[in-house]
Amino acid sequence: MKTRLLLTLLGLACVAVLTAAEPSPPAKKPDPWEPVRFLLGKWEGDSESEPGKGKSVREYAFTLNNKFIEVRNQSTYPPQEKNPKGEIHEDRSLMSYDRAARKLVLRMFTVEGFVNHYVLDSFSADGRVIVFTTVAIENIPAGFRARETYTKVGDDEFTELFEIAEPGKDFEKYSGAHFHRVKP
Repeated sequence: MKTRLLLTLLGLACVAVLTAAEPSPPAKKPDPWEPVRFLLGKWEGDSESEPGKGKSVREYAFTLNNKFIEVRNQSTYPPQEKNPKGEIHEDRSLMSYDRAARKLVLRMFTVEGFVNHYVLDSFSADGRVIVFTTVAIENIPAGFRARETYTKVGDDEFTELFEIAEPGKDFEKYSGAHFHRVKP
């Protein structure tokens, strides 16, 4: 009886030691794309800016072995009172994750010849508001700044606010858009 009790206790002790020695699962790495992942897909929306009221189409897609998110944007402003000739604005962007800075970076190339280099400035705790602010802009007088603010309205809807600040001045709205998902 004593032998049996001793063997049972010894067996339980071995199980406890083996269980304690099992490695815990590796910690899940944070997703650097979390703030912008909801943007992936095709979008359409209404836009309003200095050129007037128009329509925009945009697509966000991973590219180059999922190291970047490519953004393709086109906004069409038909002829209207404040812009009799109308206008088509296009831009291409690449988002990347800068591991050293631990920040998302957005590099935007516009049909007008500007190259805006943004970094993720803030990401709200609820994940609804994302703000990118320029650290450099090419082909514009020194001191200009720009800011892109994306506000997630729902899983298939977001707004964008694009602001510009002249040297020594506060940001002012240049354009805004309201997008709806067309295709994931």
